[in-house]
Amino acid sequence: MDEALLRALTPRVLAILGRRGAGFAAAEDAVQDALVEAVRVWPDDPPRDPQGWLVTVAWRRFLDATRADTARRRREDRAEEEPPPGPAPSVDDTLQLYFLCAHPSLTPASAVALTLRAVGGLTTRQIAQAYVVPEATMAQRISRAKRTVSGVRFDRPGDVSTVLRVLYLAFNEGYSGDVDLAAEAIRLTRQLAAVIDHPEVAGLLSLMLLHHARRAARTAPDGSLVPLAEQDRSRWDTGLIAEGVGILQAALARDRLGEFQAQAAVAALHADAPRAEETDWTQIVEWYDELVRLTGSPVVRLNRAVAVGEADGPRAGLAELARLDDSLPRYAAVAAYLHERDGDAGTAAALYAEAALKASNLAERDHLTRQAARLNTRGGRRSGVEGGDA
Repeated sequence: MDEALLRALTPRVLAILGRRGAGFAAAEDAVQDALVEAVRVWPDDPPRDPQGWLVTVAWRRFLDATRADTARRRREDRAEEEPPPGPAPSVDDTLQLYFLCAHPSLTPASAVALTLRAVGGLTTRQIAQAYVVPEATMAQRISRAKRTVSGVRFDRPGDVSTVLRVLYLAFNEGYSGDVDLAAEAIRLTRQLAAVIDHPEVAGLLSLMLLHHARRAARTAPDGSLVPLAEQDRSRWDTGLIAEGVGILQAALARDRLGEFQAQAAVAALHADAPRAEETDWTQIVEWYDELVRLTGSPVVRLNRAVAVGEADGPRAGLAELARLDDSLPRYAAVAAYLHERDGDAGTAAALYAEAALKASNLAERDHLTRQAARLNTRGGRRSGVEGGDA
């Protein structure tokens, strides 16, 4: 059973049913029924035209559902419209499905779930396992999302930036259970790049590949986080790095800089350094300047403070940090790191402990707790002495 093929065909079949007049919610249900039937039938009787087979079965399931809800005359008219079996048209409406699933009326969580279901071809159970929520909860979320977009018609181009944000959110969920959402987000972004020529789509794909290339080195055997500076760079995937850098260079050459291209440029500079000590922090600060210009994001400014601390020294970084709101996520963790680099172990330990209490996930909390304990132990061995030698 070729699961990858089924996932690739899902948005095409859904789009074909939509062109034939099926509403989104009904079409999506019919396609899911067809996928279940394919899993049952194909291993023993694989079709010569998988897409045509899915279209035929899904359309029949849609008609069956329509017959149960409409008048007799309308049922017969729709049944007579069924096209004969055979190869399906090659028109690809996948892009419209991306826009539909990333509709601005949906919450980010619902948009991600609907995209994974309708475009990604994942089952509700797989999505629920990835998000570590009950299947019934995820089913309700997807059902509400389908009802929200069921009457949407496309008479103008969709918002590419919203689609990219949804895919980026999916990528950042990482993986849990039997579905790797990071890898799935990369697959969907590759698919999007194949149907739309847009430098920010390329920028996002490059960013994902460059981050994904470091994945194997991000955690220790016991599951604890390994900071970027301490990672074993021999475990980085050089193939993904080369691909990501190549995609980024082609996008930047078009001189239409966007947020994801700038983020990818930062990631590329990290990937280019053979050792952490050789990182070009001056260039990274310059790219963060571009990101601040493009987004004005306080989180970007926070990351820029770290880069300034590396390029110009920890006190310069702390000066940048002092200009920001201390309620920002990870503010305390950044402050702890810069204070430690400045030799103030006592303040750094207290800030690491504070950051641990605010951490958004268990792995990050454990890492920050260990950082605080490390400095407190070191301080104890030094009889409480703090300062430049700490």
